Amino acid sequence: MSTDGASSATPPDGGPEGRVSVVVMTRDRWPDLQRTLPLHDVPVVLVDNGSTDGTPELVRTHFPHVDVVALAENRGSVARNIGVERARTPFVAFADDDSWWAADALPTAVQHFERHPRLGVLAARVLVGEEERPDEICALMAGSPLGVEPDLPGPSVLGFLACGAVVRAEAFLAAGGFDDLIFFMGEEERLALDLATLGWGVSYADDVVAHHHPSPARDSVARQARAARNRLLTALLRRPWPVVLRAVGEDLVAGRAGWLAVGQALRRLPTALARRAVVPPAVESARRLLDHQAVPGGS
Repeated sequence: MSTDGASSATPPDGGPEGRVSVVVMTRDRWPDLQRTLPLHDVPVVLVDNGSTDGTPELVRTHFPHVDVVALAENRGSVARNIGVERARTPFVAFADDDSWWAADALPTAVQHFERHPRLGVLAARVLVGEEERPDEICALMAGSPLGVEPDLPGPSVLGFLACGAVVRAEAFLAAGGFDDLIFFMGEEERLALDLATLGWGVSYADDVVAHHHPSPARDSVARQARAARNRLLTALLRRPWPVVLRAVGEDLVAGRAGWLAVGQALRRLPTALARRAVVPPAVESARRLLDHQAVPGGS
């Protein structure tokens, strides 16, 4: 993979006993990074998605301990794949430019991974905003109908929030990391399905905490359309045709965002079909159980 503009500094040894590092994905968010980068207490790899506000240079100047990879263009969530390869630690925690990990979160996560060799992704409890309100997806993950398998630290899930996830690098890379077709928003579900297909566990752990202070500046219709498009593309990539057709029908009666989603997905249809690989029946059965949950963003 290209790492245009990567700093020449050698990435520092990993966090607790050299086992974990943080990968931050960013684009044109220098003010957020000024606030959050000092809050990371393990080595950080920052992957910049073609910022135009001078972010890479500013980070190198003000945070010289951060390993900066400056991409020439916006690669979306694929930037995290580049960061995982760059980090070279067995476990990698993801953060966005507006999120960070609680003080004891990553040592606790490392303990979970070391005690549970099948664990591929640990989904954390995410606290949102100054009021530290648990993200609504956390209750859904905690109450997952998939239950708790004996070799995992908490309930099994088939989705997560990337800014509140720690991955086993070996598993993450074996499953292909995040997808350039999905690009960004909802990119977690396809990865979770592929991890499950490979036999890795994806599990929620309430005792690992991430903080997320999202920007209030959001185009709701465009974001809704992007999220719906990516749910539809994920279905095209991995789920049986009846599920895909049902998703299309739901989007077509969902108003403007749904129509936009179908139109955007159609433009990506040839690539999606070329990459289509339906998950095994056991994984699809698990996913169907989760379909009955009213899940925001897909878990």
